[in-house]
Amino acid sequence: MKNSFRNLSFPELKAKRDDIVRKYMDFRFQMVVGHVDNPLQKRELRRQIARINNLIREHEIQAQKEKAQSAPAGADSQNASTAK
Repeated sequence: MKNSFRNLSFPELKAKRDDIVRKYMDFRFQMVVGHVDNPLQKRELRRQIARINNLIREHEIQAQKEKAQSAPAGADSQNASTAK
């Protein structure tokens, strides 16, 4: 389960996170009402959300690195000197 999210694309990860967050909220409501078979499932859902958030952040960092590498090197120094 831990590595099952690794092969998902960025939009799939966001959709999966939204789905799991929805399940987590439903589960919290069920716990309040008292109709829960496995209370440890709440912990597992929180951990899955955290794993997916980490993978989403990794994708964002990778995209930033690719963007920085594709930008011309002189453009950054020109922008810094004109900002002063």
